[in-house]
Amino acid sequence: MNEATFESNSSDDTLRLGERLGGLLQLGDVVLLSGELGAGKTRFVQGITRGLGYEGGVSSKSFVLVGEYRGRLKLYHADLYRLDNPEQAQDLALEEIAADGVLAVEWPERADYVLPVERLRVDFIVTGENTRLLRLSGNGERAITILSGIMD
Repeated sequence: MNEATFESNSSDDTLRLGERLGGLLQLGDVVLLSGELGAGKTRFVQGITRGLGYEGGVSSKSFVLVGEYRGRLKLYHADLYRLDNPEQAQDLALEEIAADGVLAVEWPERADYVLPVERLRVDFIVTGENTRLLRLSGNGERAITILSGIMD
């Protein structure tokens, strides 16, 4: 299985799915989060951090492109929305960062070519004011293992 779809009826549903995913993540895992503004990407990252054992707050990275949160593993949260051009993403060394923890990237389409090929992608599809479809797809053996785990 390399794809799964979940329905979220609230931001709490999105948080819980992120937390479930966070409990499955291991060193070197990469999660790409794609969707329009306000679709729930940062809320999902809040869940991932909880699943990794981080108890603090998580916010959108308006001016800092990469934030770091420490739980059982480090989570690097990159928000590429404010990149002016794709070349700026090379300076962030995201692939190297991913090797040191877990990497979650919002707006990955702005620098897809510098991101690791093996990754889990989460597409956020707005279906209503508070409802979303979250489509998870995996590229690579590890991502497919994560997908299987989240379906159990």
